[in-house]
Amino acid sequence: MTLRPGIALGCLALLSLGGCGIFGGDDEPIEPPAELVEFEATLEVREAWEFRAGSGAERLGLALRPAVEGGRVYVAGRDGRVHALDLESGDRLWTTETDVALAAGPAAGFGLVAVGGSDGMVIALDAGDGSVRWQAQLSGEVLASPAVTAQAVVVRSVDGYLRALAPDTGEEIWAAEQRPPRLTLRGTGAPATGGGLVVSGFDNGRVAAYDLRDGEQRWEQTIAIGRGRTEIERLADVDATPQIVPPDVFAVGYQGRVVSLSLETGQLLWANEMSSHKGLGVDWTSLYVTTDESEVVGMSRASGGELWRQDALRLRRLTAPTPHGQSVVVGDFEGWLHWLDPISGRLQARHRAGDASFITAPVSGGELLIAQDEEDRVYALRTEPRG
Repeated sequence: MTLRPGIALGCLALLSLGGCGIFGGDDEPIEPPAELVEFEATLEVREAWEFRAGSGAERLGLALRPAVEGGRVYVAGRDGRVHALDLESGDRLWTTETDVALAAGPAAGFGLVAVGGSDGMVIALDAGDGSVRWQAQLSGEVLASPAVTAQAVVVRSVDGYLRALAPDTGEEIWAAEQRPPRLTLRGTGAPATGGGLVVSGFDNGRVAAYDLRDGEQRWEQTIAIGRGRTEIERLADVDATPQIVPPDVFAVGYQGRVVSLSLETGQLLWANEMSSHKGLGVDWTSLYVTTDESEVVGMSRASGGELWRQDALRLRRLTAPTPHGQSVVVGDFEGWLHWLDPISGRLQARHRAGDASFITAPVSGGELLIAQDEEDRVYALRTEPRG
């Protein structure tokens, strides 16, 4: 079975019972989220524009996240609306009503905008005018953004399937399956593409790479192994989206490890014990991970060594980190966005866009940071040095 949306956040906290210290014995209180404390900000945050993408996404933990492509921002709402906006001004260029309860996307590239629904429907729109190019019905809910390439639109569904669909027709090119265990966390990581491969994490704790053309499995690595007496203690999902920076792949698992793998062979280059279901971000030299306790960790891309750990936002249900300019940015459960120094991990700035949670990581769009909250409000923010 899968942990359902209404209890997902509580269950994720409960899963930490085995040793992180969040929970004590029967008479010990639960550790609360960290209170925000004052600090000397070094960046000034200004809102460039705001847009309401839709409605109905509250408390569902959906993977609705903006996509930036070619001077445009593509956004989607739970109520089925997909929009194209001008990146700089936020002006709406087109809107399409899909009549599908959307749960993931959009993804944009090669003239397409792809979204996924709770009923397993995948819809591809023309990036130019929003017209529907095709629709494909899959066998499971889509909770991760598709990957759009020239060869295929690759979709990961909650029933353990990874499918490649023809970009012009939506017909299935190939399918691969990694059977999920009976109990899993709600959510899946998006597939990542590079070097002619598609790499995906699965609910059995594995990361696997497939040939983008025909789906032939090229390699597989187990990065999370559940241990314990109960099914909850043995959860070992890879729900975080892998990050490909050729010739390497970076991935992290729940109750597992953060690893660096060879993109070509899957060979393990380094590993560091760490648990995350939110994910990671990568820049030229470093790797950033949001742990299950909402600590943000900076690591060396080359060695996996820990460079810094920021615990001032502990248990604030942070998003995955997004490298952006000279910062790393995360959102939290109270609608705050936090800018961290990528070298030291020190807080640079914070800004409260609204009062709804951020579930998905912000998106870097040139000078603008684009973030979508749980109420499907989209914000474009700009920073400049203070003083």
